[in-house]
Amino acid sequence: MQSNTLLKPEAAADTAALMREMRARVIEAASISREGHIPSALSILDILWVLYDRVLNITPTSIHSKHRDRCVLSKGHASLGLYAVLAEKGFFPRYALESFGQFESFLGGHPDSNKVPGVEASTGSLGHGFPIAVGMALGLRIQKLPARVFAIVGDGECNEGTIWEGAALAAHHRLDALTCIVDYNHSTDRALGMGDIGAKFRAFDWAVREVDGHDHGALYEALTWRPGAPVCVVANTIKGHGCKAMENDPAWHHRSPTAKELPDLLGALS
Repeated sequence: MQSNTLLKPEAAADTAALMREMRARVIEAASISREGHIPSALSILDILWVLYDRVLNITPTSIHSKHRDRCVLSKGHASLGLYAVLAEKGFFPRYALESFGQFESFLGGHPDSNKVPGVEASTGSLGHGFPIAVGMALGLRIQKLPARVFAIVGDGECNEGTIWEGAALAAHHRLDALTCIVDYNHSTDRALGMGDIGAKFRAFDWAVREVDGHDHGALYEALTWRPGAPVCVVANTIKGHGCKAMENDPAWHHRSPTAKELPDLLGALS
């Protein structure tokens, strides 16, 4: 996390310590279960924390209120990042993270809206969560409700045609309560480079901001921006952020640390 002019120094230090702790919980949960996409979870952890701590109008007691804000994790394989933040904010006990990916656990490899408190949509098949978020925003518009909808997608997910079909529909209806956050960690570059994703969303008549996806101050300013049009926040992130051994290493995409590797990984977290 970079310096944040919106927080006092001591608060920023506390937040940095908390982020390290949540990274550790993500890695430990994956190590126990021998499952999970750790680097993908770490690349969105800062985004999720800023959303749930400072932006979203939602609490554990308001998850069924029609006035709540919605957040859809379209890149559902990064579920461990979402679970770590939901647990920290009290949607379910922190110790439940230890059951991640295990038989009969409510915390699966992909988030399930029927099982996990605070999860708005069951996602994981790439390209499907974002259109759900578009539909939510349109429904809120029809009901004249002021709630906002956020969708987190990956850069690789932007290869899916449903992303651009949803983008066209959202722009046509001027869904200004909708924000799409692109976790641009360049994981798709080896297969199909997406180039300037912001330019692509602008071509669909979206308002676009590009930020450092690990800078909490920049994220907060972008996520609270309301220009009167659908917003795309291109968050430039590092896959595996905060764990140097995993950063930008495709070998870790879907691999869990062994018992021997775990202490070194945890000890080197930033």
